[in-house]
Amino acid sequence: MTEPRTTATTIAVLSQKGGTGKTTTVRTLTDTFRRAGVNTLAVDLDPQGNLSDYFDLPPDVEPTIADVLSGRTSTGEAIHDDLIPANLSLAEAELMLGGKLGRELTLRRALAQVPDSYELILIDCPPSLGLLTVNALVAADRALVTSEAQYFALQGVEQAMEVIELARDSLNPDLQLLGVLLNLADMRTVHSREALASLKERFDEQVFDTAIRSSIAYAESAERAVSILDYRPDLGADYLRLADEALARLPGFEDARRQVARIG
Repeated sequence: MTEPRTTATTIAVLSQKGGTGKTTTVRTLTDTFRRAGVNTLAVDLDPQGNLSDYFDLPPDVEPTIADVLSGRTSTGEAIHDDLIPANLSLAEAELMLGGKLGRELTLRRALAQVPDSYELILIDCPPSLGLLTVNALVAADRALVTSEAQYFALQGVEQAMEVIELARDSLNPDLQLLGVLLNLADMRTVHSREALASLKERFDEQVFDTAIRSSIAYAESAERAVSILDYRPDLGADYLRLADEALARLPGFEDARRQVARIG
């Protein structure tokens, strides 16, 4: 029996560890795609709930993705302002999933219930390569790997690639890599340039040409629940370039690319 799939293109955004700017990437790409006229659903799959905070949802918002994965509510009921939120209850839901038959398919089945009006779904994975991330990869069409510009960048990306291959080989043969993003980079330093060079040497054209600059402004904009596109348009320009690259790698989003160019 073929497992159901959502009609939207689903992108899982993951990293091997925290601090790689992953959630800011999901937040800002979601914002950019929406401004470009693409009906985009964001899914917070991180028990820390940082993406939900970034979108200014209250910490006690209900229902959440934990309720969906636990079967306590429908996917549609958990959508708040085009976001399915998360909080610490997701950690408990993950433990519950561990003993469930077909546990890796739980999110995929849930997202099959997403309204057909959505064109893109972005999933903010937890900063680890455990069961929740595997669920996201089994549900996704594409994977976007974020990496901090530091010495072990290549090692972290390779570990993420191993999990992507595992999901592809076992449960989701159609999963493709959207790209590898160098995040929080200061390209004026030799260290960041070497990190980018090592990624490009290993993964070649799979690495996005755009590198996201490091700045305290991302934390400031998150604290204020304001998009970096508005808070610091000069930094937001990096994400506009990234959005253009990402859409260029996805079929059927030519009009959205033209709209992204107008945002800039």
